[in-house]
Amino acid sequence: MSQKRPAQNGRASGNSGQDVRAAAARALAPVIAQQGSLANLDEHSVVARDRSLLKELCFGTCRQLPRLEALANTLLKQPFKKRDSDIHALLLVGIYQLLYMRIPAHAAVGETAGAARLLGKEWATRVLNGCLRRLQRESEELQATVDKDESVALAHPRWLLDTLRNAWPEQWRTIVDANNQPGPMTLRVNQHYNDREAYLERLVEQGLSGELCAHAPDGITLNVPCDVASLPGFAEGHVSVQDEAAQLCAVLLGPVLAPRHGAQVLDACSAPGGKTAHLLEQFDIALTALDSDNQRLSRVEDTLNRLGLTADLQHADATQRDWWNGTPFEAILLDAPCSGTGVIRRHPDIKTLRRKEDIRKLAKLQQQMLDNLWPLLREGGTMLYATCSVLPEENAKQIDAFLARTPDARVTTPSDVAWGVPSGHGRQLFPEVGRHDGFFYARLEKRTA
Repeated sequence: MSQKRPAQNGRASGNSGQDVRAAAARALAPVIAQQGSLANLDEHSVVARDRSLLKELCFGTCRQLPRLEALANTLLKQPFKKRDSDIHALLLVGIYQLLYMRIPAHAAVGETAGAARLLGKEWATRVLNGCLRRLQRESEELQATVDKDESVALAHPRWLLDTLRNAWPEQWRTIVDANNQPGPMTLRVNQHYNDREAYLERLVEQGLSGELCAHAPDGITLNVPCDVASLPGFAEGHVSVQDEAAQLCAVLLGPVLAPRHGAQVLDACSAPGGKTAHLLEQFDIALTALDSDNQRLSRVEDTLNRLGLTADLQHADATQRDWWNGTPFEAILLDAPCSGTGVIRRHPDIKTLRRKEDIRKLAKLQQQMLDNLWPLLREGGTMLYATCSVLPEENAKQIDAFLARTPDARVTTPSDVAWGVPSGHGRQLFPEVGRHDGFFYARLEKRTA
């Protein structure tokens, strides 16, 4: 009988349980050190059956990271050295499994400790085993101790908790609770092929189930997320994955674009292409899709190719005009770069990577984009400003300041909608468990002379 060769320095061990935990530690170490993000997660670093587990280990650990770090600090006699950041990440993965997953404790402990060998650090198996077994024995006491710190108990950095509480004294706790839960999987049905009621029937025939979105007329939220390959007609462009809040972009631009066939439209920060595609599905328009990141712009191209749609793709900076041909736009969508505080549940590494001082820098960038793009809008044209943030500095205050310095701008944001709350001259949606993400919209029209 042949024996498995011991793994050295990351080589596959033949034990997928250890392999996936080692892969999670490798992916998390640069994120925790603020030198990478989960956007770079390589799900193909493990066998196909373990890819969903890898994603859960990485995203779940980041989602609860402030709490896991506090527990790790309590369990360790002394911190790991900087060169052993992968072992530190592996400990966090182990704690996450014991407290938040339905993995048997013996497997969570044994496979996590054993994964240290795949990282070339067999010495750490004993340390990890001891820490995790202590957590098993003293779980309630240890959790109660670290949870005396509110930022630990709520798994958010202190600066963000304080900012949310000051901005939204009535809603901040709901926002935090939603941030700590995985976001639902919501679909956007392509009306060229099916209405959403008919597509929901197709889902049921495939053994899937969902509910019609309350606010997005093309949306269905699945009761249980699935691989896109399981969605009927996905490869043919019958359906896409897009959060309900993001789908409201087309609803808000509908009154402007529906009656204007062939209208020139700019999507100024278009990647990864969901809103670009939705507008092209809905309206007969000539759309320019702009993005400063060429790699991300290629994702827009992939999305449009799958859906059989076309746009003028421009690799360019929305704070500049060297790409513009001089033809004014009927409508401009500025889905501005932002803190992402409305989508933390989908990008939980934001809790680690974002800093308080980033907000002012982002607000300045948003201001530059607003001021640069407004002259590209024709008289009577519409700009839709959007962010996936819940922070007023990027949203209501940003638009207030823009209106104060832009006399030919007037507000047309609807007030008679069932979603969000009034926020300055816009509407603010908060992330809701099982429903939409956090989002801000403000619709502005350029006055005619």
